[in-house]
Amino acid sequence: MKNLNHILFFNQISINDISKVGGKNASLGEMYNQFNPQGINIPNGFALTADSYRLFRLTNNIEKPLNEALASLDKTNYHNLAEVGKAARFLIMKGVFPQEIIEEISQAYEQLSKDSGVDNINVAVRSSATSEDLPSASFAGQMESFLNINGKKQLFEAIKRCYASLFTNRAIKYRYDMGFENKDIAISVGIQQMVRSDKASSGIVFTIDPDTGFNNAIVINSCWGLGENIVKGTVTPDEWIVFKPTLFDTNINPILKKHCGRKEYTMLYVENSRGASAKKTTTNIVTYHKKQNEFSLTNDEVIHLAQCCYKIEQHYKKAMDIEWAKDGLNNQLYIVQARPETVHGKVKKQVRKIFTLKEKGKLLAKGIALGDQITSGKARIINHPKDGYQLQQGEILVTDVTNPDWDPIMKKASAIITNKGGRTSHAAIVARELGVIAIVGSGNATETIKTGQEITVSCAQGKEGNVYEGLLKWEIKEQDFSQLQMPNTNPMLILADPERAFELSQYPNQGVGLMRIEFAISNTIKIHPLALIEPEKVTDRDLFYEIESLTKGYHDGKKYFVDKLAEAVSMVAAAFYPKDVIVRMSDFKSNEYANLIGGKYFEPSEENPMIGFRGASRYYSDFYRKGFALECEAMKKVRNEMGMTNVKLMIPFCRTVEEGEKVIAEMALNGLIQKENDLEIYVMVEIPSNVLLADEFAKLFDGFSIGSNDLTQLTLGLDRDSNLVSYLFTEQNPAVMQLISKTITAAKRNKIKVGLCGQAPSDIPEFAQFLVKEGINSISFNPDALIRGIENILKAENLKKEKHINTLNLLSYGSILQK
Repeated sequence: MKNLNHILFFNQISINDISKVGGKNASLGEMYNQFNPQGINIPNGFALTADSYRLFRLTNNIEKPLNEALASLDKTNYHNLAEVGKAARFLIMKGVFPQEIIEEISQAYEQLSKDSGVDNINVAVRSSATSEDLPSASFAGQMESFLNINGKKQLFEAIKRCYASLFTNRAIKYRYDMGFENKDIAISVGIQQMVRSDKASSGIVFTIDPDTGFNNAIVINSCWGLGENIVKGTVTPDEWIVFKPTLFDTNINPILKKHCGRKEYTMLYVENSRGASAKKTTTNIVTYHKKQNEFSLTNDEVIHLAQCCYKIEQHYKKAMDIEWAKDGLNNQLYIVQARPETVHGKVKKQVRKIFTLKEKGKLLAKGIALGDQITSGKARIINHPKDGYQLQQGEILVTDVTNPDWDPIMKKASAIITNKGGRTSHAAIVARELGVIAIVGSGNATETIKTGQEITVSCAQGKEGNVYEGLLKWEIKEQDFSQLQMPNTNPMLILADPERAFELSQYPNQGVGLMRIEFAISNTIKIHPLALIEPEKVTDRDLFYEIESLTKGYHDGKKYFVDKLAEAVSMVAAAFYPKDVIVRMSDFKSNEYANLIGGKYFEPSEENPMIGFRGASRYYSDFYRKGFALECEAMKKVRNEMGMTNVKLMIPFCRTVEEGEKVIAEMALNGLIQKENDLEIYVMVEIPSNVLLADEFAKLFDGFSIGSNDLTQLTLGLDRDSNLVSYLFTEQNPAVMQLISKTITAAKRNKIKVGLCGQAPSDIPEFAQFLVKEGINSISFNPDALIRGIENILKAENLKKEKHINTLNLLSYGSILQK
């Protein structure tokens, strides 16, 4: 083959050739040369250089009219963007290729076909901008690609359309938005052998979590057929989240989570499309129902693909956005494109947002503030969860009181306001978990606020939250906490929603002091465990079909429960790995269990569920032990199969030492043996009996976690959710503080760890000082209170240090006087 001046084959290209062939093609060439020898398949191809594009513009005399068209763009309102884009694309499409470029493309295409052993090989034709070397630029999705191109006629048309795509309306505006409209941006075109993913599957991989920037996860999306459906957002793809630290350990399953998407459409090649337009070489069909409910990759393929992408990331030393395809003819996986991930790939400062209200309106309601932010919007009064469909995304939910039935509804709210409840009520806890602000215990918000009314909710003014009439102005300042000193007392997180784990793991912390699995059960699993074990007892046909729908793809409902719970816990464990994650086994009350799908067929009716059949007493009972066995199976999977040995387990509401013995024995029967594989089992200290018999409990358990909410409630004998006595609820009551002090002393005496979970150390600096003075090992905070809590611990430790120094000075001074 004679020398080609305008063509470079992939084996002639490296990452240093961005100015010649653009970022996309430079990356393909680099990977073709680096990774094919390692067994990572990169389809062969060639690139038409950026200089060829410049020559095309020059020989067609379109430089001047093209620049004039772009200069006429309204850069303020972009009212004529469509007109300018159309004019620019017309100039490109009416141009003709210089003869020398026609000859070289033809020769290269013939060579690629010959190398593959196929006449007129099918190729993908992709745009590759020279601007892709700019750190702030990502032209992904801005310019076009054409698939299943066959023959020279289609090839030349597709190349010209790639040139024209530099002037799509979105690409023009993108350049102005990014501030490099005056740069010399040229376009190279990559011509790459097609992978027959129309007969299999394809998709996208991010080697970093694209939502949070969490670096230890690889996120894989997949659909049947060509991956354009994922790029364009026309399907809900399958998704896998894979854990990097255990990716190459053959004894561990690194897949943290998988979700079977609907994969509504399948994009296929148009057979016998020879001679057709370059835009008519694919077709999109509705995916067969059976295939919608099947995963488009096997677990082994997911792991292999993740390993390939991890190696690519390691080579480039940055997070990558990778397109892949599976060939349905040879069942091989191929990498067809890779580029740097540009959103989270850049180093970001760790910041805390501080909200300040700039004006005030008429006060409509006030109550206990949860969160330290401000939001505004339309109010929506809803009195019953069955009417939850009325709440629109982003509206402010106003209601009397909430329970777990409200959880899916509350996820749509930008803020939550309730008449009843305290700072440890259901609404308060869920609001913290969801990361939305809330005002609870307002008394009369449903009377003073009207549906559709525009309101502002402010929780940025301390413990009291206020609801104002109108859309008020506020400002947000960012506080950098990247240099925040970590105290000696471990600050840990209270966490329930696994979806927030990757984000929250990037806050300063020493792990998770309390992971509540109730959130995962009520929001993801949704079904009572006994209804999955004994489905024949669910006689309501509607409920039966609902269970069947949720468990589709599972022949055994028990496996559904185990898998989903294991996924939820492993996501949190992976996010904080290798720091401790203390997982509390289920602590639903019987009325809350009854609210799960099918729960009414199994749960007793109790007068006071708060001090009834909950926690440890359920686990060894003939009534619930089968359900507890599923919880144990899920934890065993997390620790043994997925390698998350940083997970410690905790038993809630354990009333007696004998009960603790029974629970530990029940766990052992289910394969969770204390000390085996470094398994530690903690107990919640939330009942006065736990404190009075602390030495006996310490012989059984590996650690204590003080649940200050329940301990305060049961010490003072009050219902913490009752407005009538809520003013009495305080962890600073001398009786409560004395019990906490005795617990810490007993833990130290028995050489086990002790922590506390609750809001008080962040809200009340004096309470943090008390805990630090007593020598507690860790304090766990809700996410919205973590930074404030750390600051309170640091102040307390500094105060303790100062007192210690003053004491030493006094002793030293006294010694001098004696002499």
